[in-house]
Amino acid sequence: MLEKNNIFVAPMAGITDRPFRTIVREFSPDASLVTEMISCHSLVGQHKNCLRNFDDYSNDGNIGAQIFGADVGLMADAARVLQDMGAKWIDINMGCPVPKVATRAGAGAYLMRDHKLAGDIMRAVVNAVEIPVSVKTRLGWDAEHMDWRELVDIAADAGVRFVALHGRTRAAGYTGVAMHPDVRKCPIPIIANGDIQSADDIKNVEKLGYAGAMIGRAMLGKPWKLNELSGGDAPQNIGEIVLRHLDLVIDYYGARTGVPLFRKHAAWYSAGMPGATAFRVAVNQITDVNELKNKISEFWGCVGKI
Repeated sequence: MLEKNNIFVAPMAGITDRPFRTIVREFSPDASLVTEMISCHSLVGQHKNCLRNFDDYSNDGNIGAQIFGADVGLMADAARVLQDMGAKWIDINMGCPVPKVATRAGAGAYLMRDHKLAGDIMRAVVNAVEIPVSVKTRLGWDAEHMDWRELVDIAADAGVRFVALHGRTRAAGYTGVAMHPDVRKCPIPIIANGDIQSADDIKNVEKLGYAGAMIGRAMLGKPWKLNELSGGDAPQNIGEIVLRHLDLVIDYYGARTGVPLFRKHAAWYSAGMPGATAFRVAVNQITDVNELKNKISEFWGCVGKI
């Protein structure tokens, strides 16, 4: 998998949902994508208020489904469910820094503090499925505990195929500049994550032994970013892409949920354009889907307003 698909779209909560992934696929059909993180409790319990618990990945191409949790048995069960739903590999979240995951739930980045539990979860998930398993983690809990390499060794021993390493600690969150340590002596492939925005960034981490790169926030408002990194051009019909993305969001979530959810995407798409600030202010007041479509059409000069 890594030989042909070594540039990944990172899992991003509230962003890499089915509508966003569909748009990304239009520009990068063979890309390796990862879902938003999915709670093992919610997935196994089939909680109806979480739509991604019912996604079918059978026709989604090369897609990994990311799960988080601290219950060994439930994590294994969740992995089996996702395998049956058509995921091509399972990714275990061991890096999410938000308090409700990393502290109150004892999952995500907290597993960097409990390597025994982390190892138990990795082994249980690997043994539960026939598809590959990966892990996404960080450099450590904080600057005093940069023990990512120990976790990589545990992952390798558990049968994990590769690790995506975000170049910040849990304490750093998303602030500061990502640091990418030399990984040439690691026992399994490592994917670089954090501040990867250009082809030069990818070349730089490859020199440090990384088997690939994972693109996160550089994708916001630019679902064609992977195509650009491969030497392609940015599209000219951005307004039409925004409207298509909005339609996908409304089809998936419904207008009541979809319109407020899409506001952030509209803002990201408009970043750096003349009048973007006024556009964002206006969009944030809109609750009607037709009004939102008209505002998007007006801003980008699209043909055929609602």
